[in-house]
Amino acid sequence: MVDTAAVVTSATLATTLGARLIGDGTVTVAAITHDSRRVGAGSMFCCVVGAQLDGHDFAQAAVEAGATSLLVDHALDLPVAQVVVDDVRAAMGPAASEVYGRPSDHIAVLGVTGTNGKTTTVTIAAHLLEAMGRRTIVIGTLTGARTTPEAPDLQRQLRDAVAAGNSTVAMEVSSHALALHRVDGVHFAVAAFTNLGLDHLDFHNTPERYFEAKARLFESDRAAVAVLDVDDVHGRLLRDTISIPVVEVSLDALDDLETDATGARFTWRGQHVRLPLLGRHNVADALLAAESCVVLGADPAVIAAALGTVTPPPGRFEPIDLGQPFRVIIDFAHTPEALEGAIEAARAVGSGRVILVFGAGGDRDPSKRPRMGEVADRLSDIVVVTSDNPRSEDPSTIMAAVRRGMERLEPRLIVDRRAAITAAIADAQPGDVVLIAGKGHEITQTIGQDELPFDDRQVAAEALVRLGWGSGPA
Repeated sequence: MVDTAAVVTSATLATTLGARLIGDGTVTVAAITHDSRRVGAGSMFCCVVGAQLDGHDFAQAAVEAGATSLLVDHALDLPVAQVVVDDVRAAMGPAASEVYGRPSDHIAVLGVTGTNGKTTTVTIAAHLLEAMGRRTIVIGTLTGARTTPEAPDLQRQLRDAVAAGNSTVAMEVSSHALALHRVDGVHFAVAAFTNLGLDHLDFHNTPERYFEAKARLFESDRAAVAVLDVDDVHGRLLRDTISIPVVEVSLDALDDLETDATGARFTWRGQHVRLPLLGRHNVADALLAAESCVVLGADPAVIAAALGTVTPPPGRFEPIDLGQPFRVIIDFAHTPEALEGAIEAARAVGSGRVILVFGAGGDRDPSKRPRMGEVADRLSDIVVVTSDNPRSEDPSTIMAAVRRGMERLEPRLIVDRRAAITAAIADAQPGDVVLIAGKGHEITQTIGQDELPFDDRQVAAEALVRLGWGSGPA
């Protein structure tokens, strides 16, 4: 168990980090934060240098708020203990781990990275772990403002999870988190990889750097065992290059896999599995979760039974059913690869047309927009291109970029997302599938500087009610 009574001093942290100490080495560090607004008495304030702000400029305010020590990259003229490191952001995770009792040494952490499927995989894994009798918390897209919290917040969450009696954490690990050192100081009992597609090039600049960031999760000093989807070329590349033990996952290894409008059936580790999730991509995520749990000591028979009772996370191929004779499905797909998987899954669960509603986010990697248009054009029957989260960009400009990838179909261009969803549902006929992609679980739409209430699930349900189906969402 984490010893919450253990005393961590500024000298201890300097030694742990191999850093230079200025001032009193006996100062106790009770908490650690990079946000000067969250400083309390006895806190260490981390002066992170960001793209726009330099935390060193807020050190005085942090001291006035009660900080008794600082993590800095150069000495400041302030009367508190200072631990001087080369890179504050890189040192912050190990420092926070030390302050909070090295919590990942006392709880099994499953980390899942990849472009698509992280949320589904950790959600399924948590369900399976609970079936094993292991109290589990989830950290990811559905639990906080960031997919992976900043290092001090993450280490504090891990400490609290241990203190609350949990035995396992199922965590999404984003490429940003790996590049920005948010998970430094965390030991992963299992590190899992879903796939790699086109995303976040506005941050990583090249696909190679994007993959390099993901690959950091599988370094030998960070993770004990890797579980890799080797149907993805990057999973195979990881398998062939990393030094930790590898467990391979592949749909191609399932000789009896069958999928239909009710889910999937297959045999895994000698166990018959009936998975009530739609689409082959969900089977891949379920297998990744299942094998990760086996690494953590699960009985395959228990896992196979628990797979039969999983439910999709919010906004992940989530049906909206008010009794209408066609399907309406909400999905978070916002990359070319995810959109392709979602459309193919939609095709498999319907007997008629696939009517797709989607857009692309503003102020994000623009190179994927025409590629998403190409996928929509190739696989859908009717396409409505609309606004996603345009942020500071003109939605019409984003939609035009998506349109450039389309040659076969003539899409309807409807900027207003509510109107686009309503129009698609109004066009649906018995047997059709209306797939509303891009925002999934999100309950706001960011337009300019404003975050406006908007939930695709609610909007779709309201449209169905107006068209005479049901009386509203259950």
